[in-house]
Amino acid sequence: MSHYEDWVFFIIVLFMVIFGLRRDGYTYQINDRLSIGGVLAGVYQHEDVSGDPESDSNSGGAIPFEPEVSYTLTERDEIFFKFGFASGNGLNDKTAFNLAPWAAPLEDDVVDINGRNRSYLLTSWYKHTFEFSKNNALGLTFGIIDATDYLDENAYANDEFTQFMNEGLVNGTNAFAPSFDIGGAFEWAYNALSAKGVVMQIGENDDGNEYTFVGVQLSYTFETSLGEGNYRIIGEWGSNEFLNPEGDILENREIVLLSFDQQFGDILGGWIRFGWGSDKAAVNYSSLYSGGINISGGLWGREQDNFGIGYGLLDSGNLELDSTQVFETYVNFGLGEYFSLTLDVQYMYDDYVDSNDGPKGWIMGLRGVTEF
Repeated sequence: MSHYEDWVFFIIVLFMVIFGLRRDGYTYQINDRLSIGGVLAGVYQHEDVSGDPESDSNSGGAIPFEPEVSYTLTERDEIFFKFGFASGNGLNDKTAFNLAPWAAPLEDDVVDINGRNRSYLLTSWYKHTFEFSKNNALGLTFGIIDATDYLDENAYANDEFTQFMNEGLVNGTNAFAPSFDIGGAFEWAYNALSAKGVVMQIGENDDGNEYTFVGVQLSYTFETSLGEGNYRIIGEWGSNEFLNPEGDILENREIVLLSFDQQFGDILGGWIRFGWGSDKAAVNYSSLYSGGINISGGLWGREQDNFGIGYGLLDSGNLELDSTQVFETYVNFGLGEYFSLTLDVQYMYDDYVDSNDGPKGWIMGLRGVTEF
């Protein structure tokens, strides 16, 4: 074991064995105000590539550990901390493809976050909730936040630990909602209607520039005889700190996303995510079209299992990539109340503007997750 793995496993033992805390949902309740929770995962993936003479088959694993601490000051006030530790980068730093095969924050992602010289602390925020009536509430959050906790939600394609693994299906990859930096957010819910918004100041983008991010999501929830459906529209904007394709002018970024999910009875669910963005700044993709289905394990008598199939097409960029296609299917087995094991298969194809034979191939993965 590396020294990273040593302390990762030491911490998980410390939390889950020494404390011996009272279980409450996916957290351990220390007392009426303080609780801890989180996720420990291990992944191994193998990539078999063809079509690119410079690429070869690769294998890699990673172990991320994300403990969370929540302290309730009052019924309407909460302080929250989320930490991120990881050993290894899996295939993400050596894949032949543009998209990361696993969207989780791995070893390189939790060090010097956004150029802030801050490591391992992912989020740290204070939230106050105003309750105007039984079905009308507004929450305000300030601190170090993650924009993807508020934007681009989806019931079937939004969790890299229990659903799809490829970043092209976890979120809208043509979008640019940032994570783990200073900002504020609001969450307003009134009956079936909800609105969320985020404003963040990001220490560094891929061009090395600090920028301002603004995002808004409007959502409506339908309850029908088939089940629940969520229909969202998301808008994101980034200030003029992104280089254009020529690298001589700074431009802003803008995008609009649609993210829908719908139950079709107790067994079947479906989802889509479409997005269109500006291409003034240098981007690999400005458009995204993705969707898929979810099948509950109730079909074979195991409601804790689920089976997912997803496909995504990303294109209309202004750099070397013409388009990327990603297909992924997985089956997630619930092993007891807190453990799950996932068998995952991905297929990707990157089509480059100046080449008729970009990399294409399969990625096989095994993912084990403990949520506590």
